[in-house]
Amino acid sequence: MRCTWFDGGFDGARVVFALLVVCAISAPASAQTAAAAGKIPITSLSEEARALYLKGRDLAERLRATDARRFYEQAAAKDTGFALAYVGLANTSGTNREFVEAVTKAVALAPKVSEGERHMVLALDAGLKNDPAGVLRHYTELVALFPEDERAQTLLANTYFGRQEYQRAIDHFVKATEINASFSQPYNQMGYAYRFLGENGQAETAFKKYIELIPDDPNPYDSYAELLMKLGRFDESIVMYNKALAIDANFVASYIGIGNDQLFKGQPAAARETFAKITKVARNTGEKRTAHFWTAASYVYEGATDKALAEIEANFALSGAEQDGGTQSGDLNLMGDILREAGRVDDALVRYKKAVDVSEAASVPPEAKAATRRNYLFEQARAAVAKHDLDTAKAKAAAYGTEVAARKVPFELRQQQEVEGLIALEEKRYAAAAQVFAKANQQDPRILLYTAVALKGAGDTARAAEMATKAATFNQLSFNYAYVRAKALKMQGSSH
Repeated sequence: MRCTWFDGGFDGARVVFALLVVCAISAPASAQTAAAAGKIPITSLSEEARALYLKGRDLAERLRATDARRFYEQAAAKDTGFALAYVGLANTSGTNREFVEAVTKAVALAPKVSEGERHMVLALDAGLKNDPAGVLRHYTELVALFPEDERAQTLLANTYFGRQEYQRAIDHFVKATEINASFSQPYNQMGYAYRFLGENGQAETAFKKYIELIPDDPNPYDSYAELLMKLGRFDESIVMYNKALAIDANFVASYIGIGNDQLFKGQPAAARETFAKITKVARNTGEKRTAHFWTAASYVYEGATDKALAEIEANFALSGAEQDGGTQSGDLNLMGDILREAGRVDDALVRYKKAVDVSEAASVPPEAKAATRRNYLFEQARAAVAKHDLDTAKAKAAAYGTEVAARKVPFELRQQQEVEGLIALEEKRYAAAAQVFAKANQQDPRILLYTAVALKGAGDTARAAEMATKAATFNQLSFNYAYVRAKALKMQGSSH
């Protein structure tokens, strides 16, 4: 499992806040000794709270967020002015509401903490306010203040990772390991960064080092299992996921991985049985939602649209019970995507509009509401293309482009390229479409398939076959893969 990034959105279920890194990277053991060692200090009036915080941090760095959260909660209870405890709570939140509440408390305490801690708090706040440039600025300044702090380096690396600037991320991950060779977390993220660059040998080396450092933890085996999944070695991947579960039967990520391996093996019923196990071990709303989310994906693979919608409706109800309008808005966007991909475009538009309405009434920052409104322009443009209404598509795309140009959010810039490519594809400007799609999100398998179609239309059959194969063998934990896998496999087969 990798640290989870929301770069203005999430695969298949855009959320209202941006650039949240769920990695809980923070500070060392004592404010006084940390400052002397060139590390980020901790500001707490309670040594007991500090000790609880460090237990939480250790678990969170091993990506055991639910376990870590319990210690962060205790730390905050012992010292209500402990800003980093709220940073920890934000980074282990399972819902938008929890994240917003924790960041709000941390920001209120920011004037009372050290400069390094303040940058950490304000980076989270920038993410909440859909300001990726602010996130990058704060973590860059943090590294300038504490260049020999491995956690500062990792925070900046994770920021570049979320921006899909993988080589820059690797550079800072390597720096973190040079500072502290026993610090395990950078090896995990480094493995994913290499994998996304297609350097699978380097990725395997990083993951094996990760296993070597913390062999009694579940996540190293889970991460290595994802690499095996990517390589199409599904049975071996399941073995590694089961190793993770043998260590911790509550490690939800490994149930997700096994279920996806089963989906890729053509076993959707078995996958649903695996996802149902998540419900049995779920300890919070976020984990319960995860079971419904992936069960919905399994139905999308089968073309069972109404059954998929029912699972996301269940998530909508879970979030409604917690008065979490921000998360509900993301659910509605996902429902819209499922309907649009199934050709039910008018029904999709109803969900997209409702997502905006729910967001407007939610307890989220104005910047998050504005991001949801911008996204609605994008969704309207994509829907118009699906209805072959190019005039509306171009008008909405132009409006979205104007909004995006002002904000320069990387995720949104990639979405702008996506919709421009769809318009070009609809107009049969195939070569132009392929060029535009190259600037869209290359971690979205839909983009890979669109590119293959464009290249085929342009007469470049060799590259079209290559891109179709990349889409068909995407083999990653991606809801969007459910929309395109069968189509990509069919196109791949027809190219041989």
